[in-house]
Amino acid sequence: MASPRKSQWKTFQRFAEDLVVNKAPRLIRHVQTSQIVLRELQQAVKITADVIAAATPQHAAITAGRPVTSTSFPTAHRARKVVYAPDLDGRADPGEIVWTWVVYEDDPTKGKDRPVLVVGRDRSVLLGLMVSSQERHETDPDWVGIGAGEWDYERRRSWVRLDRVLDVPEEGIRREGAVLEREIFDVVAARLRAEYSWR
Repeated sequence: MASPRKSQWKTFQRFAEDLVVNKAPRLIRHVQTSQIVLRELQQAVKITADVIAAATPQHAAITAGRPVTSTSFPTAHRARKVVYAPDLDGRADPGEIVWTWVVYEDDPTKGKDRPVLVVGRDRSVLLGLMVSSQERHETDPDWVGIGAGEWDYERRRSWVRLDRVLDVPEEGIRREGAVLEREIFDVVAARLRAEYSWR
């Protein structure tokens, strides 16, 4: 008669043999199949997202029902008196940075939602200077540094383009971004007066 220990050993051997010979290979095949299916699903999701992005105009949701900023002029052509007058009352005033959709000069079918420094007004059209956080502008003489502020979510240093003025339809403003400090605005204004015939 077999001892209980030998019987337990035999049971364990059968279990281990079944596990190694039958169940483990099935489990490995199942895991491999699951990984393949997962990769295929991820690829399908990526392709679908790419197709949707290509078919949908990039700015459709942002600009829906609002005019976009599509015209700009050499700064000297829009010369006028520049006055610091921010007032966060829902209307954009000189000294405030606002966000609007600005079309690209080289491709008017595309553009970017971007911050703009308001430096003046022509009735319902705001005169704005483009704001950028691209560090390459640091050494560009047509740009002036304004430091970091609330207009940039990451609070990166920014620069203002001086040689082009954007005509920004007031209804095209998405939101008020921030008020530029008086001392920094005065630096921008001084450059406008000295180099672009503003008063």
